[in-house]
Amino acid sequence: MITDQSQDAWTLFLDFVQERCSATEYANWFAPIQVRECHAEKIVLEVPNIFVQEYLLENYKKELKNFLPLNTAGELAIEFAITEARKKQQTEKKTVEAPLQEAPQETCQLNPFYTFENFIEGPSNQFVKSAAAGVAMRPGRSYNPLFIHGGVGLGKTHLLHGIGHYVKQHHKKLRIHSITTEGFINDLVDNLRNKTLDKMKRFYRSLDVLLVDDIQFLQNRMNFEEEFCNTFESLIHQNKQIVITSDKPPGQLRLSERLIARMEWGLVANIGIPDLETRVAILQHKAEQKGIRIPQKVAFFIAEHIYHNVRQLEGAINRLCAYCRMMGLDVTEETVERSLSELFQLSPSKKVSVDNIMKSVATIFEVKVSDLRSDSRSKDVAFPRQVAMYLAKELINDSLAKLSSSFGGKTHSTLLHAWKKISGKLEKDEILRRQIEMARRNLEA
Repeated sequence: MITDQSQDAWTLFLDFVQERCSATEYANWFAPIQVRECHAEKIVLEVPNIFVQEYLLENYKKELKNFLPLNTAGELAIEFAITEARKKQQTEKKTVEAPLQEAPQETCQLNPFYTFENFIEGPSNQFVKSAAAGVAMRPGRSYNPLFIHGGVGLGKTHLLHGIGHYVKQHHKKLRIHSITTEGFINDLVDNLRNKTLDKMKRFYRSLDVLLVDDIQFLQNRMNFEEEFCNTFESLIHQNKQIVITSDKPPGQLRLSERLIARMEWGLVANIGIPDLETRVAILQHKAEQKGIRIPQKVAFFIAEHIYHNVRQLEGAINRLCAYCRMMGLDVTEETVERSLSELFQLSPSKKVSVDNIMKSVATIFEVKVSDLRSDSRSKDVAFPRQVAMYLAKELINDSLAKLSSSFGGKTHSTLLHAWKKISGKLEKDEILRRQIEMARRNLEA
């Protein structure tokens, strides 16, 4: 029996969800759900398939507890009933629905700005750029699959779409499809609901090049993973090209051993954080596209303060261009400070340790952490050690004795001497100032 009160609770939940998700997500995951039975002790929801049930519990369990009945243990008192769509609805759908296996090549939606020509190379991405170019020139015959991994905003999607653009331009007869993992999941759910799964399978298995972005969103979704793995194997066995991006390498993803092993068949390539010179080149390139000139000194200033990813650099350029044009100002360090100060702010939540300081300093000065702890008095080691001691005193609220002991048992007077020496040099040594600023931001990022 469905009471008015219980029906209202489910309606309120749907209203809550609809404000927080896209129209496509709501249509795929929530609209098909019906309340079959509901009373004070439990609610029975009618869902079209197991995927909808899993999605609901995996993503909205906490929110559901605020609206629906709970058992004595405080868990959701929900039962699910899996139902099939009515044959009449299937027939009506089929008459108006274009068959998926006949989907044209134009289904490949690519960002027009994400081409190889617009990709700025540097030491951190040169290898993966070369691998992507090799795949684009010889789809299915070089590295297959190509698995690109790296942090947010470093250019993974740019390279993925760059491959797509090159293939469309130079291999016009090849069928290519680019899709996010979320898009693949939505495709699967939609075709399950419409009883057109066979058409979807034929479409994906007829492709020559499949580009999949953000495979990490397939984690903990075993049913979706199985269908993706079947598609993957079918294409690989036909020597069709697959390119996948992720925020982690395959071995660190919570996916089945079967899928991980298949993704490691080809080439796994990492795209790293661009170095200072590459970031400056990216800034200059983006500014040129916007029709604004940034002096070299100012570009270095921005690149030293914004280094996490390319997306942040692009956002900084957009904001700087808008600010200078609206205010009628030239691009200087002062205008950069004024317009981009929010982007320079860093989260203080991460606790800084002496170990982290030594790792950061060792990276910047190209020495080993063990050298910083040693008794070596070589200038190449002693000076970075003094920088690390200076940062330790500046950033860590511990006694000098405790801090100095972390540097191979040095005394507190040695640490104090190092702090005074570096403090004095900072006033007139611009290179040292930049090195220490970089070390600070690496620690606090």
